[in-house]
Amino acid sequence: MDMNFSAADAQFRQQVREFFSTQYPKDLLQKAASGVSLDKIDYQRAERALAEQGWLCVNWPRQYGGPGWTPNHKYIFDQELEAAGAISPVPMGVIYVGPVICAFGSDEQKARWLPGVQQSTTFWAQGYSEPDAGSDLASLNMQAAKEGDSYRVTGTKIWTSLAQHADWMFLLARTSTEERKQQGITFLCVSMDTPGIEVHPITSIDGRHSLNRVTLDDVVIPVENRIGNEGEGWHYANFLLGNERTSYAHVAQKRMQMAAIGAYVAGDPYLSNDSAFRQRVNALHVRLDALDLTVLRTLASVADGESPGDESSILKILATEIAQDIAELAMLMHASSLVEKFEPDNPRQPAKATMEYLGTRAQSIYGGANEIQKNIIAKRVLQL
Repeated sequence: MDMNFSAADAQFRQQVREFFSTQYPKDLLQKAASGVSLDKIDYQRAERALAEQGWLCVNWPRQYGGPGWTPNHKYIFDQELEAAGAISPVPMGVIYVGPVICAFGSDEQKARWLPGVQQSTTFWAQGYSEPDAGSDLASLNMQAAKEGDSYRVTGTKIWTSLAQHADWMFLLARTSTEERKQQGITFLCVSMDTPGIEVHPITSIDGRHSLNRVTLDDVVIPVENRIGNEGEGWHYANFLLGNERTSYAHVAQKRMQMAAIGAYVAGDPYLSNDSAFRQRVNALHVRLDALDLTVLRTLASVADGESPGDESSILKILATEIAQDIAELAMLMHASSLVEKFEPDNPRQPAKATMEYLGTRAQSIYGGANEIQKNIIAKRVLQL
């Protein structure tokens, strides 16, 4: 991958920038900027606006509807989407299960499920974590007993993002307990209107409802809804988690947040003369540059036909820790105003800073806790 952008790259950047400034729904930009909670219609309108350009499933192979972009174009697109303040595609379909189906699904499954993701007519949820299996995902205990041409599935998934909107859920279930815990796990897909499925809302610390507990009680899932081979779900799950962990970077969004902090500090006589605060701001700018280069290096690896691999763990740690530190800086900036009543959907900046701070606390936990990612790096990269 050439990290120097060409004239063609500059032309593509201008094309993307013009799309977001002239064709993307203005009301969605306004709603996203306000901090108000988005609903299913908002997400689908945002995705369909991209789909009409052929820009929704940008990480998919061209043969399955991807645009066939270079790594530079993918990087530029992500930058411009975030710089415009547009709504990012919901990852569960576009980034998570879609590529899994492309890589491991049958022809029938590809024909059945991929168009719904490409056209944003099917909303997916991810059924991974359980009450006793979060970062140690291989300890999951949801049971799937095979009976003829179907599985009977019983158990609970938790922290299931946007399950209240989902039409389908992909999940990991245990079909055997005789091997190592990473074995005997199977990757299944289930329609959310199947009898025996219930979705229970969870209100998170930032006051919002995006998380859920999903219970499956003797739910029948056809064998034809199994991705790949029985007992090989852990392999497919790791493929998916590599894509998930590379989706956290959001460098352009973080740069915009840092620019807003810089503008606020410049207009505040106390903060502008606080050398310790300015040092924290400068250190974050340096770390953001390091994150940006790590993104480019990861894209270069993917362009060479490699999987994100261990670099995805590095990306996940860097991105989530930076997000938390930016949110903490914003809290410190507005400290004098934070005594006001906290209202999750109030777009006023101090309350929004509080919401961001509380919301980012979980980023270093989900998608594989950062402690787990450090263990991966220690073992696979440092050979410790």
